[in-house]
Amino acid sequence: QLHLVESGGGLVQPGGSLRLSCVVSGFTGYTLDYYEIAWFRQAPGKEREGLACVSSGGGMENYAEFVKGRFTISRDSAKNSVYLQMHNMKPEDTAVYYCAAVQRLYRLCALSNDYNYWGQGTQVTVSS
Repeated sequence: QLHLVESGGGLVQPGGSLRLSCVVSGFTGYTLDYYEIAWFRQAPGKEREGLACVSSGGGMENYAEFVKGRFTISRDSAKNSVYLQMHNMKPEDTAVYYCAAVQRLYRLCALSNDYNYWGQGTQVTVSS
């Protein structure tokens, strides 16, 4: 029922910045604040890896250790959107980036592998 659409991917130079957007729609009786939203990425030949998530309710954030200090997740409930701001980008950040959602309350999000709604992905390429 829930639909997620990513945008904002593209080409960025090493050291540059990029902001990804995830617009969520298809709510039935709930708002965005009832869902955990997470960002994942997957590069060719590699496993999907979790990057950041925002918890339901108050929106407390959680991050994979390898992106702390460079990536920031944020939620704008009025726009039904979640963003991933990326700074100091590196070639190894090249991947398809996905947003995902699951309805879960009363816990800090943990980038678990049980998100049941996924976007189509947006390509991010870091190269000079």
